[in-house]
Amino acid sequence: MNRFIFFVVISLMLSLFSFPSVAHAQFAQFYAPEAIAPLSSASSLPHHSLAKVNSASHVAQFALGDSMFSFSGTRPSTLGVTEGKLSACPSSPNCVSSQAAKGDTEHFIMPLTYRKSPAETMTALKAIITDMERTKLITESETYLYAEFTSALMGFVDDVEFFLDDRAGVIHVRSASRLGQSDLGANRKRIEEIRSALAIVA
Repeated sequence: MNRFIFFVVISLMLSLFSFPSVAHAQFAQFYAPEAIAPLSSASSLPHHSLAKVNSASHVAQFALGDSMFSFSGTRPSTLGVTEGKLSACPSSPNCVSSQAAKGDTEHFIMPLTYRKSPAETMTALKAIITDMERTKLITESETYLYAEFTSALMGFVDDVEFFLDDRAGVIHVRSASRLGQSDLGANRKRIEEIRSALAIVA
Protein backbone atom coordinates (compact mmCIF):
# COMPACT_ATOMS: atom_id res chain seq x y z
CA MET A 1 0.00 0.00 0.00
CA ASN A 2 1.61 3.28 -1.01
CA ARG A 3 1.45 6.66 0.68
CA PHE A 4 -1.42 7.92 -1.44
CA ILE A 5 -3.69 5.05 -0.38
CA PHE A 6 -2.72 5.58 3.29
CA PHE A 7 -3.58 9.25 2.95
CA VAL A 8 -6.97 8.53 1.38
CA VAL A 9 -7.88 5.98 4.06
CA ILE A 10 -6.93 8.27 6.93
CA SER A 11 -8.73 11.21 5.31
CA LEU A 12 -11.91 9.15 5.13
CA MET A 13 -11.51 8.09 8.76
CA LEU A 14 -11.10 11.67 9.87
CA SER A 15 -14.19 12.78 7.98
CA LEU A 16 -16.25 9.97 9.52
CA PHE A 17 -15.31 11.18 12.99
CA SER A 18 -16.42 14.71 12.11
CA PHE A 19 -12.98 16.33 12.12
CA PRO A 20 -13.22 19.69 10.34
CA SER A 21 -11.53 19.55 6.95
CA VAL A 22 -9.62 22.76 7.57
CA ALA A 23 -6.15 23.99 8.39
CA HIS A 24 -4.22 23.14 11.56
CA ALA A 25 -5.31 26.31 13.36
CA GLN A 26 -8.97 25.51 12.76
CA PHE A 27 -8.44 22.02 14.18
CA ALA A 28 -7.15 23.60 17.37
CA GLN A 29 -9.96 26.18 17.40
CA PHE A 30 -12.59 23.45 17.13
CA TYR A 31 -11.33 21.78 20.30
CA ALA A 32 -10.08 24.86 22.16
CA PRO A 33 -12.87 25.39 24.77
CA GLU A 34 -12.50 21.96 26.33
CA ALA A 35 -8.80 21.55 25.53
CA ILE A 36 -7.97 24.42 27.89
CA ALA A 37 -10.12 23.13 30.75
CA PRO A 38 -8.19 22.84 34.05
CA LEU A 39 -6.49 19.48 34.49
CA SER A 40 -8.19 18.99 37.88
CA SER A 41 -11.61 19.07 36.24
CA ALA A 42 -10.75 16.66 33.42
CA SER A 43 -12.12 13.64 35.30
CA SER A 44 -15.55 15.28 35.47
CA LEU A 45 -15.80 15.80 31.72
CA PRO A 46 -18.04 13.47 29.70
CA HIS A 47 -16.28 10.68 27.83
CA HIS A 48 -16.70 12.38 24.46
CA SER A 49 -15.24 15.59 25.91
CA LEU A 50 -12.19 13.77 27.21
CA ALA A 51 -11.74 12.31 23.74
CA LYS A 52 -11.81 15.83 22.32
CA VAL A 53 -9.20 16.99 24.85
CA ASN A 54 -6.89 14.15 23.83
CA SER A 55 -7.53 14.89 20.17
CA ALA A 56 -6.82 18.58 20.73
CA SER A 57 -3.46 17.74 22.25
CA HIS A 58 -2.62 15.57 19.24
CA VAL A 59 -3.72 18.27 16.81
CA ALA A 60 -1.67 20.88 18.66
CA GLN A 61 1.44 18.72 18.27
CA PHE A 62 0.65 18.35 14.56
CA ALA A 63 0.29 22.11 14.20
CA LEU A 64 3.67 22.61 15.87
CA GLY A 65 5.40 20.39 13.33
CA ASP A 66 5.01 16.84 14.61
CA SER A 67 3.36 14.15 12.50
CA MET A 68 -0.23 13.22 13.36
CA PHE A 69 0.47 9.51 12.77
CA SER A 70 3.63 7.41 12.79
CA PHE A 71 4.47 4.91 10.06
CA SER A 72 8.20 5.14 10.64
CA GLY A 73 9.27 1.58 9.91
CA THR A 74 12.68 0.25 10.96
CA ARG A 75 15.94 2.06 10.32
CA PRO A 76 17.90 0.15 7.64
CA SER A 77 21.12 -1.56 8.69
CA THR A 78 22.74 -1.03 5.28
CA LEU A 79 23.23 2.75 5.49
CA GLY A 80 26.63 4.39 5.29
CA VAL A 81 29.56 4.43 2.87
CA THR A 82 31.35 1.25 1.86
CA GLU A 83 34.37 1.56 -0.43
CA GLY A 84 33.19 4.95 -1.61
CA LYS A 85 29.65 3.81 -2.30
CA LEU A 86 26.29 4.45 -0.71
CA SER A 87 23.80 1.58 -0.66
CA ALA A 88 22.08 0.84 -3.94
CA CYS A 89 18.43 1.78 -4.33
CA PRO A 90 15.86 -1.03 -4.16
CA SER A 91 13.82 -1.82 -7.27
CA SER A 92 10.84 0.20 -5.96
CA PRO A 93 10.46 3.75 -7.33
CA ASN A 94 10.71 5.45 -3.92
CA CYS A 95 14.47 6.05 -3.90
CA VAL A 96 16.94 8.27 -5.73
CA SER A 97 20.73 8.00 -5.77
CA SER A 98 23.51 9.82 -7.55
CA GLN A 99 25.39 6.53 -7.71
CA ALA A 100 22.66 4.67 -9.56
CA ALA A 101 23.31 3.92 -13.21
CA LYS A 102 22.69 7.01 -15.36
CA GLY A 103 20.43 4.95 -17.59
CA ASP A 104 18.22 4.19 -14.59
CA THR A 105 16.03 7.28 -14.97
CA GLU A 106 13.73 6.14 -12.18
CA HIS A 107 16.46 6.22 -9.54
CA PHE A 108 19.38 8.28 -10.86
CA ILE A 109 19.79 11.86 -9.74
CA MET A 110 22.73 14.18 -10.31
CA PRO A 111 25.16 14.59 -7.37
CA LEU A 112 25.43 17.92 -5.61
CA THR A 113 28.28 20.24 -6.56
CA TYR A 114 30.13 22.84 -4.51
CA ARG A 115 32.63 25.68 -4.86
CA LYS A 116 33.86 26.25 -1.31
CA SER A 117 36.12 24.02 0.78
CA PRO A 118 34.80 20.60 1.84
CA ALA A 119 34.60 21.73 5.47
CA GLU A 120 32.65 24.89 4.62
CA THR A 121 30.39 22.95 2.29
CA MET A 122 29.52 20.28 4.84
CA THR A 123 28.81 22.96 7.46
CA ALA A 124 26.47 24.72 5.03
CA LEU A 125 24.81 21.45 4.04
CA LYS A 126 24.23 20.52 7.68
CA ALA A 127 22.62 23.91 8.33
CA ILE A 128 20.30 23.49 5.33
CA ILE A 129 19.23 20.01 6.43
CA THR A 130 18.63 20.83 10.08
CA ASP A 131 16.61 23.90 9.11
CA MET A 132 14.10 21.73 7.23
CA GLU A 133 10.91 20.65 8.98
CA ARG A 134 10.61 17.30 10.76
CA THR A 135 14.27 16.47 10.20
CA LYS A 136 16.55 14.61 12.59
CA LEU A 137 20.30 14.45 11.98
CA ILE A 138 21.47 10.98 12.96
CA THR A 139 25.11 10.72 11.85
CA GLU A 140 27.72 13.23 10.78
CA SER A 141 31.41 13.23 9.96
CA GLU A 142 33.75 15.34 7.86
CA THR A 143 32.49 13.72 4.67
CA TYR A 144 29.15 12.10 5.55
CA LEU A 145 25.72 13.18 6.79
CA TYR A 146 22.71 11.00 7.45
CA ALA A 147 19.32 12.41 8.38
CA GLU A 148 15.77 11.15 8.81
CA PHE A 149 12.98 13.17 7.20
CA THR A 150 9.45 12.55 8.48
CA SER A 151 6.32 13.37 6.47
CA ALA A 152 3.81 15.81 7.93
CA LEU A 153 0.61 13.78 8.29
CA MET A 154 1.37 10.07 8.19
CA GLY A 155 4.83 10.08 9.78
CA PHE A 156 6.55 8.21 6.95
CA VAL A 157 10.34 8.31 7.33
CA ASP A 158 12.83 8.77 4.50
CA ASP A 159 16.52 7.98 5.04
CA VAL A 160 18.69 10.62 3.37
CA GLU A 161 22.47 10.39 3.02
CA PHE A 162 25.17 12.74 1.72
CA PHE A 163 28.74 11.62 0.96
CA LEU A 164 31.32 14.23 -0.01
CA ASP A 165 33.76 12.76 -2.54
CA ASP A 166 36.53 15.35 -2.57
CA ARG A 167 38.48 13.67 -5.37
CA ALA A 168 35.45 13.80 -7.66
CA GLY A 169 34.46 17.24 -6.40
CA VAL A 170 30.84 16.23 -5.75
CA ILE A 171 28.51 15.22 -2.94
CA HIS A 172 26.80 11.93 -3.66
CA VAL A 173 23.25 11.63 -2.37
CA ARG A 174 20.80 8.88 -1.60
CA SER A 175 17.22 9.48 -0.44
CA ALA A 176 14.95 6.49 0.12
CA SER A 177 11.56 5.82 1.71
CA ARG A 178 11.40 3.03 4.27
CA LEU A 179 7.84 1.96 3.51
CA GLY A 180 5.55 1.68 0.52
CA GLN A 181 6.23 1.68 -3.18
CA SER A 182 5.64 5.10 -4.71
CA ASP A 183 6.81 8.26 -2.96
CA LEU A 184 4.99 10.53 -5.43
CA GLY A 185 8.34 12.13 -6.23
CA ALA A 186 9.03 13.30 -2.66
CA ASN A 187 12.63 12.07 -2.47
CA ARG A 188 13.67 13.63 -5.77
CA LYS A 189 11.95 16.91 -4.93
CA ARG A 190 13.71 17.08 -1.55
CA ILE A 191 17.16 16.59 -3.07
CA GLU A 192 16.49 19.25 -5.70
CA GLU A 193 15.41 21.70 -2.99
CA ILE A 194 18.63 21.01 -1.08
CA ARG A 195 20.63 21.39 -4.29
CA SER A 196 19.11 24.83 -4.92
CA ALA A 197 19.78 25.97 -1.34
CA LEU A 198 23.36 24.69 -1.39
CA ALA A 199 24.12 26.42 -4.69
CA ILE A 200 23.43 29.77 -3.01
CA VAL A 201 25.77 29.30 -0.05
CA ALA A 202 28.42 26.80 -1.16
